[in-house]
Amino acid sequence: MQSLINTAVQPFKSQAFHNGKFIEVTEKDLHGKWSVLIFMPAAFTFNCPTEVEDAADHYAEFQKAGAEVYIVTTDTHFSHKVWHETSAAVGKAKFPLVGDPTHALTNAFGVHIPEEGLALRGTFIINPEGVIKTLEVHDNAIARDVKETLRKLKAAQYVASHPNEVCPAKWKEGESTLTPSLDLVGKI
Repeated sequence: MQSLINTAVQPFKSQAFHNGKFIEVTEKDLHGKWSVLIFMPAAFTFNCPTEVEDAADHYAEFQKAGAEVYIVTTDTHFSHKVWHETSAAVGKAKFPLVGDPTHALTNAFGVHIPEEGLALRGTFIINPEGVIKTLEVHDNAIARDVKETLRKLKAAQYVASHPNEVCPAKWKEGESTLTPSLDLVGKI
């Protein structure tokens, strides 16, 4: 399988429920700002609302970092409207809940489970040029911690603005980075 890292998001068009309205979301919406796509299997499951709530609880931090969050499931935008209205956890979401009933997005991002018609839990951080900079995909039984997604977003933003530096393990905003050099090889 070829990695999607450093590849451009392919053209797409999907419907979403966002702040009480149905909207269209395309790859063009991902340009000009950082974007975080969080794929989940489906609405009305037991684990997904915990992740939506976690993202909602940290949404202001994403916005402060200049990023938009998109939750994507294989449901329709109609399902997302009802999910938002009936789940206290999902009801906190102020970001788009994107429907992917045709599986175009889940297939394009390599998270589709054909036998189930659902998505794996995939997280993608995309730069303002529409290029995928990080991805994480794992089993649906394992929910994510959005604080780690925020850390990765800030690291991706840092190295984008400081191209001669790298962020070491567990790097957090404001901490020291490394400048790759022959002198560091084998010394850390």
